[in-house]
Amino acid sequence: MNDTTGLSSPTVPPAACPAHESAVRLRGPEFQQSPAELYRALRRRHGAVAPVLLDSDVPAWLVLGYAEVTYVTAHDDLFARDSRRWNQWDTVPADWPLLPFVGHQPSVLFTEGAVHQLRAGVITEALEVVDQFELAHRCRGIAGPLIDAFAGSGHAELMSAYVHALPMRAAVQMCGMPAGGADTEDLVRDLRISLDAGPGDDPVAAYGRVQERIRRLVDEKRAAPGPDVTTRMLTHPAGLTDEEIVQDLISVIAAAQQPTANWIGNTLRLLLTDDRFALNVSGGRLSVGQALGEVLWLDTPTQNFIGRWAVRDTTLGGRRIRAGDMVVLGLAAANTDPQIWPEGHAGEENSAHLSFGNGEHRCPYPAPLLADVIARTAVETLLERLPDVVLAVEPEELTWRPSVWMRGLTALPVRFTPVVQ
Repeated sequence: MNDTTGLSSPTVPPAACPAHESAVRLRGPEFQQSPAELYRALRRRHGAVAPVLLDSDVPAWLVLGYAEVTYVTAHDDLFARDSRRWNQWDTVPADWPLLPFVGHQPSVLFTEGAVHQLRAGVITEALEVVDQFELAHRCRGIAGPLIDAFAGSGHAELMSAYVHALPMRAAVQMCGMPAGGADTEDLVRDLRISLDAGPGDDPVAAYGRVQERIRRLVDEKRAAPGPDVTTRMLTHPAGLTDEEIVQDLISVIAAAQQPTANWIGNTLRLLLTDDRFALNVSGGRLSVGQALGEVLWLDTPTQNFIGRWAVRDTTLGGRRIRAGDMVVLGLAAANTDPQIWPEGHAGEENSAHLSFGNGEHRCPYPAPLLADVIARTAVETLLERLPDVVLAVEPEELTWRPSVWMRGLTALPVRFTPVVQ
């Protein structure tokens, strides 16, 4: 593949923006179906830091190198999270689809320094109380009825019937919402749209609806506290405002639902398409944990993360970054950086991947552990209940959602021996 294969035509951006004439548009079907090839092409053309154009041709820098992503996330003094310092605000349209993730809000995601440490600490302490064994038991209880609903038919589309439904119900139960209500289903749909909008979706409006539902949840828990994450955040001695808690709960629920669902789906795809994970002669499977770990390296649910903003003029990967420039973290590209995998083989069983971020703004402990419990339980329970499950289509027929941010299948059709209830 030559350096330009799969890349959008170069566009000449405004003279004041960080990108130069070889900037590429960070969107299009190639990024959906074969992002690894495109990251390699970008790396060959630009090195570890590439000039890119986001929606509406808004310029940014995409950081592709493992060392460079690690550097950015470890130096909040140079690359900080408060988006109000962005030097491109006057070019951003009011209906920009990425606005829910870039527009400054009173959320832990945009805080810095001591304020961030305080807010992240509240989330950590609220999550630490979640018992992992109890969570696994709850997830098995959620998985059972979901599987029962299609087990007798001998076929299913797992992404809609199982993969997205299980972590959603686990997340909202942790936060004190009823698992089966219509407003819960609406919340999950709007979270999906705001995180991963498809054609015709309005992510800005969807995010507004998410905020309203979580505000109602906070009001409900103030009136009737319970043994849940929301109540623990409300009663924490830090005394966060209701609006701060609303924004931080959105971050918790969004992280627990969409990325975890795609982690489950990508792992099931690996198990069902890779001969290394096929049934062996004794009727068992290779480690589900190994598959989960490999996906975090090679098919991480969060491909790219927006963003950081340069505090002052600096240099990164040989590029001159100006104060206020936006930096997008290329987590998927960094995880497969040939500088850390010189033999071209990635996916070893270690946890040095960047799929949960790095530095002070990484997913707060113990969120990755809870996500692992949800994902592992979902995969293992499905394989236990449907031990002969196989893909109902050829592997190359599977398609990915149209997103450069999240990596997840549009559908995962399977067949199996019907299970009589």
